[in-house]
Amino acid sequence: MMKTRLLALVDRVAAPTTAHAHCDIPCGVYDPEQARIEAESCLKIAQKYADSDDEVFRARCVGIKEERADLAKHHLYVLWSDYFKPEHLEQYPNLHDTFWRALKQCSQVKHSMDAAEGEKLLGLIDEIDEMWKKTGGPGTTRVAGRPG
Repeated sequence: MMKTRLLALVDRVAAPTTAHAHCDIPCGVYDPEQARIEAESCLKIAQKYADSDDEVFRARCVGIKEERADLAKHHLYVLWSDYFKPEHLEQYPNLHDTFWRALKQCSQVKHSMDAAEGEKLLGLIDEIDEMWKKTGGPGTTRVAGRPG
């Protein structure tokens, strides 16, 4: 009871702030592989869309691909904003530009059914993956490094 009153008093003096992370707890697990899986889904969906003449199937493809493109963008944004630090920017001066182009490419993938747009996104994710690896990502953000 006393503890509750004390916390209520502290809250009136300095209101609590809300923390945001890609999950409910800032876990420190980051890997561009999450974005890659979503981007690969976009590419495969665009290919299946092109191979089909079923309009219902094609409409489903568009909606699902848009969701996957948003998820790829989310995973890239979290990696950029939460994992990469100023010292990484010193090592990779093009880091911000590469992420900016990748995020823009996620939007392009979302708005297009052209598989080539998905391939461009995968190429940018490859660049980000190399930066992540060379800055110690697998050893510092994965429990046992990156699986296989």
